[in-house]
Amino acid sequence: MRLSQSLIPTLKETPAEAQIASHRLMLRAGLVRQMASGIYAWLPAGHRVLTKIANIVREEQDAAGVQEMLMPTIQSAELWRESGRYDAYGKEMLRITDRHERELLFGPTNEEMITAIVRDSVKSYRDLPQMLYHIQWKFRDEVRPRFGVLRGREFLMKDAYSFDLDREGAVVAYKKMMLAYMRTFQRIGITAIPMRADTGQIGGDLSHEFHVLAPTGESGVFYDADFEAGDALATGDVDAFYEQMTTIYAATDEKHDVAAWEKVPENRRREGRGIEVGQIFYFGKKYSETMNFGVVGPDGTKIFPEMGSYGIGVSRLVGAIIEASHDEAGIIWPDAVAPFRAAILNLRQGDAVTDKICEDLHARLSADCLYDDREERAGQKFAEADLMGHPWQIIVGPRGAANGQVELKRRATGERFELSVEDALAKVRG
Repeated sequence: MRLSQSLIPTLKETPAEAQIASHRLMLRAGLVRQMASGIYAWLPAGHRVLTKIANIVREEQDAAGVQEMLMPTIQSAELWRESGRYDAYGKEMLRITDRHERELLFGPTNEEMITAIVRDSVKSYRDLPQMLYHIQWKFRDEVRPRFGVLRGREFLMKDAYSFDLDREGAVVAYKKMMLAYMRTFQRIGITAIPMRADTGQIGGDLSHEFHVLAPTGESGVFYDADFEAGDALATGDVDAFYEQMTTIYAATDEKHDVAAWEKVPENRRREGRGIEVGQIFYFGKKYSETMNFGVVGPDGTKIFPEMGSYGIGVSRLVGAIIEASHDEAGIIWPDAVAPFRAAILNLRQGDAVTDKICEDLHARLSADCLYDDREERAGQKFAEADLMGHPWQIIVGPRGAANGQVELKRRATGERFELSVEDALAKVRG
């Protein structure tokens, strides 16, 4: 993509309303624009990040055997009355009345709707277990939207739901989802610590939150310095992985379990701040019983399925990644989710040799590079490339170009390499 033909409206000055790094940098790097309080338009570069994150989430859900579907954003109030949550949910739910005076709502979550869908289709124990997910925009009418996409009102979420015959099966689904989540975060390029959590409006007696460590996190995090997911992720042994994740101590400061913390050697105890990017719940028969969803069991008796739900904040992850990975110059994207893997910086637009090398690089790197072909000063090109956070910068100037050389810069470390075009391409492609 050519920057001269792109809608990437970078800003030199920080907007007054932006209070934290991710909000400032998302606005300055031209990723989003605010359209109303807590509601953002995702511009092309921001949308590319959102799509890459969603695709990783989708691939790991598919690999775990979860079936993708898509539910509507607008839901019937009657479904929520069946579960008893319509009046209990609070003002965060945006309630709507259509022209026929039917009560609707802009869904903040989908436990009721998925229960109704499965209830209409699944009648026998032979049809269970089932695991389903979708990636969908949701709305919660936050009283004080702030911090950009970290606490907006409209947000993109992956939410999944499991249905099992008994608690044992439901716990297997829960463990499987925790493993899928940790694989997802590892592929994205972030460390997310699983922590025991309250179940809140969802209900149930087992829940974990996943927190990305960042100084601006709203929650305190206590964790073991030996926290590692690598070995368990590599083996794929769900039980071993779950045991490892739940015995390595981590908790928010509001739920500090002194007995567990004391098991961690003092020299390995760590404290930090975390941004929640996902949460999983096991809540048993809370919805199946209240919504009268039963299946015929092996002996002909009615069985209410055991359920769980599992959310990842796809749009929230964009802000959390930036909070965890930036410097004074701008964003430092993990390779897997950067809007562009590389930026090509032409330092002498109009020089025949420089232009030829840049055009060749642009053609060979295809859609995953941004070619800065503008008639701008080199200093501005460097500054904007750092601001946008491309993992690699391929810098092409007339002196090096005359010798078939380019300069390659790694954004995360600042390392620079003088390389041939072929070697530079090989390094960028990994």
